[in-house]
Amino acid sequence: MQIDNYIAATKTKPELLEMIRLIDDNDDTIAITKNGIPKVVVMSMDQYEAMRETMTIMADEDIIRQGGETLLDLEDLL
Repeated sequence: MQIDNYIAATKTKPELLEMIRLIDDNDDTIAITKNGIPKVVVMSMDQYEAMRETMTIMADEDIIRQGGETLLDLEDLL
């Protein structure tokens, strides 16, 4: 897993602490906008890791092919 920057929450604006609470308590994902246009997404580390894992699996042609073959095998059983 690659994180490009780390910033201590105590060194950022006070609103960030509330955003962290929302994400931690409710598993929210928050988009930060600039001029009304979403520019940054803030999510929990669990959400981030799950997304990265999903992207890795979907990028692996062998895994995708095996999944398709498994579905065909299941259809044959029905």
